[in-house]
Amino acid sequence: MLKTRLDLDRIRTARRVIDPMFLDTPLFRCDALGRPLGCAVSIKLETANPVRSFKARGTELVASRLSDQGRAAAVCASAGNLGQALGWSGSRRGLDVTVVASRQAPAAKLDRIRALGAELELVDGDFEMARERAASIARQRGIRLVEDSRDIETCEGAATIGLELARQASSFDAVLIALGGGAMATGVGHVLKALAPGVEVICVQPHGAPAMTRSWHQRRVIATDSADTIADGVAGRYPIPAVLDDLLKVADDAVLVQEASIIAGMRMLLEHAGLVVEPSAALGVAAILEDPDRFADRHVVTIICGSNVDLNNYHQWVRP
Repeated sequence: MLKTRLDLDRIRTARRVIDPMFLDTPLFRCDALGRPLGCAVSIKLETANPVRSFKARGTELVASRLSDQGRAAAVCASAGNLGQALGWSGSRRGLDVTVVASRQAPAAKLDRIRALGAELELVDGDFEMARERAASIARQRGIRLVEDSRDIETCEGAATIGLELARQASSFDAVLIALGGGAMATGVGHVLKALAPGVEVICVQPHGAPAMTRSWHQRRVIATDSADTIADGVAGRYPIPAVLDDLLKVADDAVLVQEASIIAGMRMLLEHAGLVVEPSAALGVAAILEDPDRFADRHVVTIICGSNVDLNNYHQWVRP
C-alpha cells in the first residue's frame, strides 16, 4: 500500500461530492500536436468548466465539508485559479469567501475572482506575501484557512483526475504534470502509482520558480528567495514539507524548463490543438520540446490545467 497522506478510497468517494461538470474531462489524442513533437500526445483538458482550471475538484470537497460542519466563511491565498474555484464552490453553498492575491497577479484572474462573488484583498509582493496575509485573516476572523496542497482535500480532489487517467492507462506510458505547490502532482501521482504503476509520472516546473523541483531532487525542502516566471500559477517559493514527502513517493522525475519553451508550448497548443492556455498549462509541452529524445515514439499525456490568462500578455507571448 502506497504510504502518503492521500487515501484511494477517499479519492473515489470524492467523485460523489464534486459537481459532475468538473469530472470526466476530455482526454483525447492530438496527432496534430504530436507530429511536430515527435511522439504521441494526448491532452487531458481541465479547462472546459466555469472556473477554467482543475482547482474546483478540490474546492468542491473543501466547501462541501465546511457546509456540512455549519461553517460560514473561508479565506485563501491564490495566484488566481484557487480563488476563482473557492469563490465558485463557496457561493453555491452559502459560504463567505475571501481571497488574498498579489497585485502582480494577472488582471483577468483578479476580475474573475470578483465576478464569482468572493471578497478580494490585494497585497504588495508575491504569492508568499498573500499566503501570510490570508493566514492572518483566518486568525483574526476565526474562519477556515484553505491552503492549496497543504489541505488534503485539494490534493484528493485533484487526484480524481488520476482516476480518470487510470481507466485508459494501457494506452500511454507517461504523464506530464505542472508542478507548483504539488496538489495535482501528488494527487494524480498517488492514483497512478496505485492503479497504473507502469506509467511514468513526470513533474514540470519553470527554471524561474524551481523550489519544489530542487527540493524533490535533494529530498529536503529548498526555499528560494524569489520566483521569476510567466507561469504565475506555479510560482511558489516555500515548499510544504508534508507535500514534498508525498511527492517523493509518487513522482518518477521532476524537470525544469525555460521560459522560451513555455511560450513555444503555448503557441503550439494554439496552432495545433486550438487551445488558449495559461503558461502553467504549457509546461508539459515545454518539457517535450526541451528533451525530444526522451519522449520520441512514446505516448505521453499532458494535463492542460488552466486557461485563465491575460489576453494582452497572451497575444504578446504567442505572436510569431
